[in-house]
Amino acid sequence: MAQKPLRILACGDVEGKFDVLFNRVRAIQKKSGNFDLLLCVGNFFGSTPDAEWEEYKTGGKKAPIQTCVLGANNQETMKYFQDDGCELAENITYLGRKGVFTGSSGLQIVYLSGTESLHEPVPGYSFSPKDVSSLRTTLCSTSHFKGVDILLTSPWPKYVGTFGNPSGDVDTKKCGSALVSSLATDLKPRYHFAALEKTYYERLPYRNHIVLQENAQHATRFIALANAGNPEKKKYLYAFSIVPMKLMDAAELVKQPPDVTENPYRKLGQEASVGKPIPAPAEESACQFFFDLSEKQGRKRSSTGRDNRSPHPKQPRKPPPPPGPCWFCLASPEVEKHLVVNIGTHCYLALAKGGLAEDHVLILPIGHYQSVVELSAEVVEEVEKYKATLRRFFRSRGKRCILFERNYRSHHLQLQIAQPGTAYFYVELDTGEKLFHRIKKSFPLQFGREVLASEAILNIPDKSDWRQCQSSKEEEETLARRFRKAFEPFDFTLDE
Repeated sequence: MAQKPLRILACGDVEGKFDVLFNRVRAIQKKSGNFDLLLCVGNFFGSTPDAEWEEYKTGGKKAPIQTCVLGANNQETMKYFQDDGCELAENITYLGRKGVFTGSSGLQIVYLSGTESLHEPVPGYSFSPKDVSSLRTTLCSTSHFKGVDILLTSPWPKYVGTFGNPSGDVDTKKCGSALVSSLATDLKPRYHFAALEKTYYERLPYRNHIVLQENAQHATRFIALANAGNPEKKKYLYAFSIVPMKLMDAAELVKQPPDVTENPYRKLGQEASVGKPIPAPAEESACQFFFDLSEKQGRKRSSTGRDNRSPHPKQPRKPPPPPGPCWFCLASPEVEKHLVVNIGTHCYLALAKGGLAEDHVLILPIGHYQSVVELSAEVVEEVEKYKATLRRFFRSRGKRCILFERNYRSHHLQLQIAQPGTAYFYVELDTGEKLFHRIKKSFPLQFGREVLASEAILNIPDKSDWRQCQSSKEEEETLARRFRKAFEPFDFTLDE
């Protein structure tokens, strides 16, 4: 029997407007049915007179739902939180300065009260790097830790808007806490709620794993809520249903929403965990999904093949030597050099042996690399340059091109993507679409050729096996000369 989801409400800064909040909750429950829990982030108490609170504290009024709140964010409201975690009034519970609240349902809620402080002694309404570190250690030290259901903080996490939808008037590079960003990175909450900025912002969900390099994990939804009863009528209550992750099917848990983005805090955790200033993450290119293989480095190369960036350029990472004879390493005696049609600094073009067409070419690194994910940045840059140039070249001739790589039972890269050592098949269309298949068992070695040679595409099924359609060396030399001449106007190695 499927687990019944819990129905939860989250609220932003209440600021002492208890009647406004609880009357609204009653109206919602009357219309939509009862909820299991109300979670309040930001300032629960405000600068308003205590008369309204006294009615709840003495039992004259009662919250209509079990309500959990965070602690003080300023000196003025510290007086309401005398103990670290306690019942403030009937149905209203102060969770404490930091910790984990696990309900009978198994729902795990992590809370961190206060605002960030990097200086000792830390005020009672703030949290320090030590607080965040201890919370992280408590939760993440076990080998089976996968994340938490909900994270409650008052401040926004810094940089939360990176890769995401616009956050309105809030500059997420300046606003919020880097320590909260670090905590969210490590805890991987399914939902993260914050407040204090008096606005509503529901960020697009983001990934908690690196695509193709790590196993899929659940996504995180960050929601910032406005203050209760605000005159602009910005959203301050958020309703959602959730099944505790410990009760969910693993495959269902890691399903990715269609609008999921990259993690905005990637590479931030280490600096924040020790309280150091954090540099803003670089905005990555649209193809970041494929490990920034299309990220432009802005490098120029002279006709001598040297880097013009500085008189003492950083030496590129050297490729490992091939384990044995390789047909594709340019310095190898096994290479049929008459098929080479263009040579760059790090890569070269060669006609395919037994090609599907007269201008069927391979992009190959000069050094020995098994797959694209093992390439150095310099080689990646040139691979991308060749890809873009070839697309322009074929487009000028009224043709289209498809790029594919098989990293399976191959010793030398012949084009593209995944974590090092992973077997895969990758296709890149000239429309920008990218197709990736991870190979787990056996896989047809000629799959790419067979698909392209099929009747549905090129209609040359007799060429599905390159060994059955090889040309003589003289014919290959003629085809190579013809391609070199046609490609010359597009040859970027002559221009730089």
